[in-house]
Amino acid sequence: MNKPVSENNIGESWEISGVKNNVTKVENGIYQNKGLNDLVKQFKGKLLGKENYQRYGEEFPLLIKFIDANENLSVQLHPDDDLARERHNSFGKNEMWYLMDTEQDSFLNLGLKKNVQETEVLQAIENNNLVDLLNFQKVHRGESYFIKAGKIHAIGGGIVLAEIQQTSDITYRIYDWG
Repeated sequence: MNKPVSENNIGESWEISGVKNNVTKVENGIYQNKGLNDLVKQFKGKLLGKENYQRYGEEFPLLIKFIDANENLSVQLHPDDDLARERHNSFGKNEMWYLMDTEQDSFLNLGLKKNVQETEVLQAIENNNLVDLLNFQKVHRGESYFIKAGKIHAIGGGIVLAEIQQTSDITYRIYDWG
Protein backbone atom coordinates (compact mmCIF):
# COMPACT_ATOMS: atom_id res chain seq x y z
CA MET A 1 0.00 0.00 0.00
CA ASN A 2 2.60 2.62 1.05
CA LYS A 3 0.43 5.52 -0.07
CA PRO A 4 1.67 9.01 0.74
CA VAL A 5 -0.73 10.71 3.17
CA SER A 6 -0.78 14.19 4.64
CA GLU A 7 -3.22 13.53 7.49
CA ASN A 8 -3.06 11.35 10.61
CA ASN A 9 -6.66 10.16 10.75
CA ILE A 10 -7.47 8.32 7.51
CA GLY A 11 -10.58 6.15 7.55
CA GLU A 12 -10.87 5.13 3.90
CA SER A 13 -8.34 4.16 1.26
CA TRP A 14 -9.28 3.64 -2.39
CA GLU A 15 -7.07 0.80 -3.63
CA ILE A 16 -8.39 0.14 -7.15
CA SER A 17 -10.53 2.80 -8.78
CA GLY A 18 -11.87 3.84 -12.15
CA VAL A 19 -13.82 6.77 -10.64
CA LYS A 20 -13.27 10.01 -12.55
CA ASN A 21 -10.57 12.21 -10.97
CA ASN A 22 -9.41 9.28 -8.82
CA VAL A 23 -8.34 6.64 -11.36
CA THR A 24 -5.73 4.08 -10.29
CA LYS A 25 -2.50 4.19 -12.27
CA VAL A 26 -0.11 1.31 -12.89
CA GLU A 27 2.92 1.74 -10.66
CA ASN A 28 5.60 -0.02 -12.75
CA GLY A 29 6.27 -2.22 -15.76
CA ILE A 30 5.45 -1.58 -19.39
CA TYR A 31 2.13 0.10 -18.52
CA GLN A 32 3.62 2.35 -15.82
CA ASN A 33 1.56 5.52 -15.20
CA LYS A 34 -1.26 4.29 -17.44
CA GLY A 35 -4.71 4.76 -15.92
CA LEU A 36 -6.99 1.81 -15.28
CA ASN A 37 -9.66 3.15 -17.63
CA ASP A 38 -7.02 3.62 -20.36
CA LEU A 39 -6.17 -0.07 -20.01
CA VAL A 40 -9.86 -0.95 -20.31
CA LYS A 41 -10.04 1.11 -23.52
CA GLN A 42 -6.97 -0.67 -24.86
CA PHE A 43 -7.79 -4.26 -23.87
CA LYS A 44 -11.62 -4.12 -23.73
CA GLY A 45 -13.15 -7.55 -23.07
CA LYS A 46 -9.72 -9.14 -22.72
CA LEU A 47 -9.33 -7.26 -19.43
CA LEU A 48 -12.92 -7.17 -18.16
CA GLY A 49 -14.46 -10.16 -19.87
CA LYS A 50 -16.74 -9.79 -22.88
CA GLU A 51 -20.04 -9.47 -20.96
CA ASN A 52 -18.65 -6.98 -18.44
CA TYR A 53 -17.18 -4.89 -21.23
CA GLN A 54 -20.53 -4.88 -23.07
CA ARG A 55 -22.34 -3.78 -19.89
CA TYR A 56 -19.88 -1.21 -18.51
CA GLY A 57 -18.02 -0.05 -21.60
CA GLU A 58 -14.73 1.71 -21.06
CA GLU A 59 -15.24 2.36 -17.36
CA PHE A 60 -13.69 -0.07 -14.87
CA PRO A 61 -16.75 -1.54 -13.11
CA LEU A 62 -15.40 -1.95 -9.56
CA LEU A 63 -14.12 0.27 -6.79
CA ILE A 64 -12.11 -1.56 -4.14
CA LYS A 65 -11.28 0.14 -0.87
CA PHE A 66 -10.40 -0.38 2.77
CA ILE A 67 -12.46 1.28 5.51
CA ASP A 68 -11.26 1.65 9.10
CA ALA A 69 -14.24 2.79 11.18
CA ASN A 70 -13.04 4.07 14.54
CA GLU A 71 -16.56 5.34 15.23
CA ASN A 72 -20.03 4.71 13.84
CA LEU A 73 -20.22 5.90 10.24
CA SER A 74 -23.19 7.69 8.68
CA VAL A 75 -26.37 5.76 7.97
CA GLN A 76 -26.71 5.86 4.20
CA LEU A 77 -28.07 4.27 1.10
CA HIS A 78 -27.10 4.19 -2.54
CA PRO A 79 -29.24 4.34 -5.68
CA ASP A 80 -29.70 1.39 -8.01
CA ASP A 81 -28.57 1.59 -11.63
CA ASP A 82 -31.87 3.04 -12.92
CA LEU A 83 -32.11 5.86 -10.37
CA ALA A 84 -28.37 6.66 -10.62
CA ARG A 85 -28.59 6.85 -14.41
CA GLU A 86 -31.66 9.10 -14.23
CA ARG A 87 -30.33 11.49 -11.54
CA HIS A 88 -26.55 11.32 -11.92
CA ASN A 89 -25.72 9.78 -15.31
CA SER A 90 -23.91 7.03 -13.40
CA PHE A 91 -24.16 3.43 -12.35
CA GLY A 92 -25.74 2.65 -8.98
CA LYS A 93 -23.91 1.10 -6.10
CA ASN A 94 -24.21 -2.46 -4.86
CA GLU A 95 -21.42 -3.28 -2.44
CA MET A 96 -19.89 -6.21 -0.58
CA TRP A 97 -18.08 -5.97 2.75
CA TYR A 98 -15.48 -8.44 4.01
CA LEU A 99 -14.77 -7.85 7.71
CA MET A 100 -11.00 -7.93 8.17
CA ASP A 101 -11.08 -7.05 11.88
CA THR A 102 -13.77 -6.32 14.45
CA GLU A 103 -13.85 -5.33 18.09
CA GLN A 104 -15.85 -7.45 20.52
CA ASP A 105 -19.16 -5.54 20.32
CA SER A 106 -18.96 -4.42 16.68
CA PHE A 107 -22.15 -4.14 14.67
CA LEU A 108 -23.45 -3.30 11.24
CA ASN A 109 -26.74 -1.63 10.46
CA LEU A 110 -28.37 -3.76 7.78
CA GLY A 111 -31.66 -2.21 6.79
CA LEU A 112 -34.71 -1.44 8.86
CA LYS A 113 -36.60 -3.49 11.43
CA LYS A 114 -39.42 -5.52 9.91
CA ASN A 115 -42.80 -3.95 9.11
CA VAL A 116 -41.54 -0.35 9.14
CA GLN A 117 -43.57 1.94 6.88
CA GLU A 118 -42.10 4.71 4.69
CA THR A 119 -43.99 7.37 6.65
CA GLU A 120 -42.42 6.12 9.89
CA VAL A 121 -38.94 6.40 8.36
CA LEU A 122 -39.53 9.95 7.12
CA GLN A 123 -40.92 10.99 10.50
CA ALA A 124 -37.99 9.37 12.34
CA ILE A 125 -35.50 11.21 10.12
CA GLU A 126 -37.32 14.50 10.74
CA ASN A 127 -37.38 13.85 14.52
CA ASN A 128 -33.73 12.75 14.60
CA ASN A 129 -34.52 9.29 15.98
CA LEU A 130 -34.03 7.00 12.99
CA VAL A 131 -31.81 4.80 15.15
CA ASP A 132 -34.97 3.32 16.76
CA LEU A 133 -35.99 1.82 13.39
CA LEU A 134 -32.62 0.41 12.33
CA ASN A 135 -31.80 -3.29 12.24
CA PHE A 136 -28.47 -3.91 13.98
CA GLN A 137 -26.44 -7.09 13.67
CA LYS A 138 -23.48 -8.08 15.80
CA VAL A 139 -20.61 -9.09 13.52
CA HIS A 140 -17.29 -10.93 13.62
CA ARG A 141 -14.02 -10.96 11.76
CA GLY A 142 -14.08 -13.03 8.55
CA GLU A 143 -17.77 -12.47 7.74
CA SER A 144 -19.01 -11.04 4.43
CA TYR A 145 -22.13 -9.03 3.66
CA PHE A 146 -23.80 -8.01 0.40
CA ILE A 147 -25.42 -4.57 0.54
CA LYS A 148 -27.92 -4.19 -2.29
CA ALA A 149 -28.46 -0.70 -3.69
CA GLY A 150 -31.43 0.92 -1.93
CA LYS A 151 -30.79 -0.77 1.45
CA ILE A 152 -30.22 1.53 4.41
CA HIS A 153 -26.92 0.58 6.06
CA ALA A 154 -24.05 1.72 8.27
CA ILE A 155 -20.73 0.47 9.55
CA GLY A 156 -20.36 0.51 13.32
CA GLY A 157 -17.21 1.62 15.11
CA GLY A 158 -14.37 -0.84 15.67
CA ILE A 159 -14.54 -2.46 12.22
CA VAL A 160 -11.90 -2.67 9.51
CA LEU A 161 -13.27 -3.98 6.23
CA ALA A 162 -12.56 -4.38 2.55
CA GLU A 163 -15.34 -3.01 0.37
CA ILE A 164 -15.88 -4.14 -3.21
CA GLN A 165 -18.52 -2.06 -4.93
CA GLN A 166 -19.74 -0.88 -8.28
CA THR A 167 -17.82 2.08 -9.63
CA SER A 168 -19.89 4.90 -8.21
CA ASP A 169 -19.29 7.69 -5.75
CA ILE A 170 -22.98 8.37 -5.07
CA THR A 171 -24.01 8.20 -1.44
CA TYR A 172 -27.18 9.52 0.18
CA ARG A 173 -26.44 10.17 3.86
CA ILE A 174 -29.64 10.00 5.85
CA TYR A 175 -28.58 9.97 9.51
CA ASP A 176 -25.43 10.88 11.44
CA TRP A 177 -26.24 9.56 14.91
CA GLY A 178 -27.82 12.81 16.13
